[in-house]
Amino acid sequence: MPLCFAVSSRLKAAPMAVLFVIGIVILVTRAESRLSYRLAWSVAAACVLRLVYDLGNFLGHRLDVSTLDLPVQTLLFLAIAAVSSLPLKQRAIATGFSLTTIVLGATSLFQRYVQGVDRPYGLNGGDWAAVEFAMYLLVLVLLSMLQALRADTARSDRWLHVAAVVIGLYGAVLTQSRGPLLAFAPVYLGLMLWYAVRSRQWRRMLLLFAITVVGMLAITTTLHREMVDRLTDVSHEIATYGPNDATGAVRERLEMWHTAWNAFVEHPLAGIGLDQFGVYARAQVAAGHASPAIASYVHPHSEYLESLAAGGLPALFVLLLFFAAPTYFFARHLNHASEPVATAAIAGLMVISMYGLCAFSDNVFYRAMPQSLYLFLVLGLAVSIGRQLHNASTR
Repeated sequence: MPLCFAVSSRLKAAPMAVLFVIGIVILVTRAESRLSYRLAWSVAAACVLRLVYDLGNFLGHRLDVSTLDLPVQTLLFLAIAAVSSLPLKQRAIATGFSLTTIVLGATSLFQRYVQGVDRPYGLNGGDWAAVEFAMYLLVLVLLSMLQALRADTARSDRWLHVAAVVIGLYGAVLTQSRGPLLAFAPVYLGLMLWYAVRSRQWRRMLLLFAITVVGMLAITTTLHREMVDRLTDVSHEIATYGPNDATGAVRERLEMWHTAWNAFVEHPLAGIGLDQFGVYARAQVAAGHASPAIASYVHPHSEYLESLAAGGLPALFVLLLFFAAPTYFFARHLNHASEPVATAAIAGLMVISMYGLCAFSDNVFYRAMPQSLYLFLVLGLAVSIGRQLHNASTR
């Protein structure tokens, strides 16, 4: 199932359509599944609210119908999540995710060492997809590590999950994507702390954390110095950013953020419309109000500023609720007595944390691949918890 998110949109359309139909049938025929949704209503409601707002923005700004390509995905995954209300074989699902992590990590290695790609970008998306690919890959790494930490994981499965973590992390480092790798650190630390508190295995946690940190530092400081160079360039680009020097990854982001903020200031309540930042930026460049360095960009490389520019304060509120509602839902079950419920809760929190942190320096929902993963995992995990809570209450 997870592999379908890593291939081209044409290949993934068929399995998604099948899952959508199955989900609809499940919702129509199974009262237990509908109850699972009701127990996870806040998560589904936040997704629906974001879809409704995007539809209103589309109508209000009279945008091209292609603008709705990504928003309507929400309907798809609202139905697909019903599959998680079934008593699925969790071992098979965990294995599938780890195998996906290995495939994508190996793809990164292949692109770097065989094809000579400077920054691997995965199976689709092109050169500009390196950041989203890194975030996607690191989310899968966290899920694999979670499975490796579980006490009830079979030894053979544990080795598979550990291999997925190693290969996936190495593949993510090869992308040289600073934002996702920096976001990964606190989320990974949170996972380790949750594991230590729940299992009381503090020594094991510290050992695993130390091995991971030392391993990543060794790779970045010896084999791949370019990652260190990119990190050290940040302060220099910030210090030298100005109207006459807006080239470079960091400077261009600063210029785009400045332009997006101007769009918000000009339209604080209605915004300029979904996916209209590129049009606005090019107009600003033509008028001499923005650097030509950002003329080719269509998004401002910040999901929060994208929302402010596209729909003003209401859009930012909807985005924050899109993160906050599932965060509150999962946090409530983080220390649940049932191990499967608690595991699903920490998994959901890790996904939201990665996306929420990466959203500061990149657009995390403007491509189908990362948005699909978010909706699939967050809605699926929430409905799965709802199913387990319902089953526990009927015993």
